Amino acid sequence: MTSNDPGSARAIALAHQILARDVRAIARAARWVDDARPEAGPLLRCLWPHTGGSWIVGVTGSPGAGKSTLCDQLISAYRRRSERVAVVAVDPTSPYSGGAILGDRVRMSRHASDDSVFIRSLATRGHMGGLSRSARDVARVFDAAGYNIVLIETVGVGQDEVEIASAAHSTLVVVAPGMGDGVQAMKAGILECADAFAVNKADREGADASARDLELMLSLNAPATLQAAFRADHGGTGAGRGLANRVATEGGEEAGWLPSVVKCIASRGDGVDGVVAALDQHRSWLGTRAGRARLRARLAQEVRASLREALVSAALLDLAPEIEAAVDAIETRSMDPYSATDRLVARFRARPG
Repeated sequence: MTSNDPGSARAIALAHQILARDVRAIARAARWVDDARPEAGPLLRCLWPHTGGSWIVGVTGSPGAGKSTLCDQLISAYRRRSERVAVVAVDPTSPYSGGAILGDRVRMSRHASDDSVFIRSLATRGHMGGLSRSARDVARVFDAAGYNIVLIETVGVGQDEVEIASAAHSTLVVVAPGMGDGVQAMKAGILECADAFAVNKADREGADASARDLELMLSLNAPATLQAAFRADHGGTGAGRGLANRVATEGGEEAGWLPSVVKCIASRGDGVDGVVAALDQHRSWLGTRAGRARLRARLAQEVRASLREALVSAALLDLAPEIEAAVDAIETRSMDPYSATDRLVARFRARPG
């Protein structure tokens, strides 16, 4: 990247302001990234060497489970520890009007005057998986800006919309009794993406049962080395167990992580310290060999996804005439779509340099 390009020069200048923790520059960068401005790519490349210091926590769960309220309480908890906190709050885009309310920040408005808290709302803009297309990169802007904790709150997701697990270091799944969440959380996608569960609205009937159901399903999937830890705790307060009891071992080596199940009432702040403790335990585990391997796998997944997107864009651009010809051939039944795809891939591979 050279400063001869006006876009790159603007990106370099903005990057320096971000590294100096200029709030206006951080807001401008988030807008560039979300709007996919031409300067966003050079900016992110310039910031990349300065990232890696933030702990990114994903907060996901069904609509109405209390994610925003719990995020508000997490901000307060981390601020009591003098952590700088940024929040990426993702709201759904209407398939009819294309608009988004971006109202999650309303529940966090009491932190608006805190210079060490930055809250940015994003619309999904039709992107599936509970995140917006730009959420990961906006979080990296906050990372470079020196925020210790970055919370990414997803839209209410279904059982297979778990993209947050590849964007966050630790994933907190929020469920609530009486909403079917106990059953939904047992579905494979949600169960496997969680590093900790928060059973919110624990003053409602059925909260204990929801926590027990989650513990039961987790125990069925747990390695044999952790079965005893599950049997020793029947109260649904998994954060109370020590880190040693949350790490699965096989053959003397760490093999995996056992999610905690913590009950809380986010509207009153009850039990939030337990949620923070559960997340802290997972953060500690990320420093182990197994945890570092998971972080590397997460980066590999991101590279593959970025490569897939770049290759598809390049193929669609380079093969536009051939694609139209293939569609004609398929429409007249002179060629099947499978052979047409194979031929297009072969032509793309054979293209010069």
